Amino acid sequence: MVNAGRSSNGERSGALVQSVDRAVSVLELLARHGEAGITEIAGELGVHKSTASRLVSVLVSRGLVEQLGERGKYVIGFGIVRLAGAATDRMDLSRLGRPFCESLAEELGETVNIAVRDDEVAINISQARGTASVTAHNWVGQRTPLHATSSGKVLLAHAPADDQDALLDGELAQYTPRTVTDPGELRGGFELIVRDGYATSYEELELGLNAAAVAVHRHDGEVVAALSASGPSYRFSRKRMREVIGAMTVAAKELSGQLGFLEE
Repeated sequence: MVNAGRSSNGERSGALVQSVDRAVSVLELLARHGEAGITEIAGELGVHKSTASRLVSVLVSRGLVEQLGERGKYVIGFGIVRLAGAATDRMDLSRLGRPFCESLAEELGETVNIAVRDDEVAINISQARGTASVTAHNWVGQRTPLHATSSGKVLLAHAPADDQDALLDGELAQYTPRTVTDPGELRGGFELIVRDGYATSYEELELGLNAAAVAVHRHDGEVVAALSASGPSYRFSRKRMREVIGAMTVAAKELSGQLGFLEE
């Protein structure tokens, strides 16, 4: 005998997937035709006008679709531009940042990455390995903790206070004995990062791995990425860190300039 509860859940899940598919179809239709009315949308989807109206209403409420006039047709909304802009920013950063990663990796002999923040983690979008690198680890696409990496600290230090609170109010993972998990200590570190322009990580994510990162700004001054270099602790010493940070700061300024940022 079929479990009634499971059957009901399966039907709701199927209906949800169908609604999402139809909503995407509405957006694709408007992208192709530029504008369309409820009757046209319903006909294209093969659904009743009331169903099409409900779908469009949800999309309008999220800013993904807009209506031309009180009883006019519907067009793609500026909410789509916002979503597309987020993806475009990452693609531009990855493309523009690649030569900087390669140049720095050659100069420093260490692994160089560019990372962006995705809610409570940092995601590496570009990487180049230097001649002195002893590891073949590929960080591209990897999600790393904000509080235990140099890139993450830079991104979190420049994040809105509410975002900082959301992360620091939760439980912070201890990756090594050196990982800082005290919210007060981390907040104090953020102030220094903003003041000094860089962050460091001494074996906080992995024992034997040190790293430093600097901020990358977009045209409006917002920090959108972190440029980092990492290497084994025996070679990537605190003394050498100063040399590395200087080189990365120069590169980050040039990359920020390509993104339209003009430093005052």
